[in-house]
Amino acid sequence: MAPSEVDGRPSEARLRLLTTASEIFYAEGIHAVGVDRIIAEAKVTRATFYRHFPGKEDLILAYLREADRAIRGQVDAAAEGDLAPADALRAVAEAIGQGIRSRGFRGCAFLNAVAEYPDPAHPVHQAVLEHRQWFLDTVTALLARVRPAGAEPAGRHYVMLRDGAMAAGCLFDPDLVCETFLHGVGELVQAQAKPVNHRR
Repeated sequence: MAPSEVDGRPSEARLRLLTTASEIFYAEGIHAVGVDRIIAEAKVTRATFYRHFPGKEDLILAYLREADRAIRGQVDAAAEGDLAPADALRAVAEAIGQGIRSRGFRGCAFLNAVAEYPDPAHPVHQAVLEHRQWFLDTVTALLARVRPAGAEPAGRHYVMLRDGAMAAGCLFDPDLVCETFLHGVGELVQAQAKPVNHRR
């Protein structure tokens, strides 16, 4: 059994460390927060920290994995059931909008992280790319179910709309940002649903 697990479940100390680090990393940035502060706020010993996370980078990657898991669950919940693909795409956008309107919103955790780790070879940068590829693949697959032609550029467009909304949502009125974002997604989905006119 891994030292960070009890009966197959993560230990309470590990959960406390990860929860504490996630809150501070998201609110204040990753480089700005040292291990000593996380240990103090999580109320664990230094030995306990290093038993669960060999170094800060391991904690950062765990933070991003947890954020990835949460977002995948959010997207799955929005797109599950008997929704038509176009409605699922709108539902995913609505879920993103709810996050932007939430208290303490500070942009996209992954875009924030990659800004601090610009080296493409760094494991943190790689974790961000993996998450973003999953999101792009997910929305592109839904767009392809609306209409296969043009799904890839439409998927990239969807992601760019999302990125813009996440960046603007912590700078400007989140309600107006979400209104603009949802309108943009609606227009994109509507355009994707139109049949291609083949001129002869």
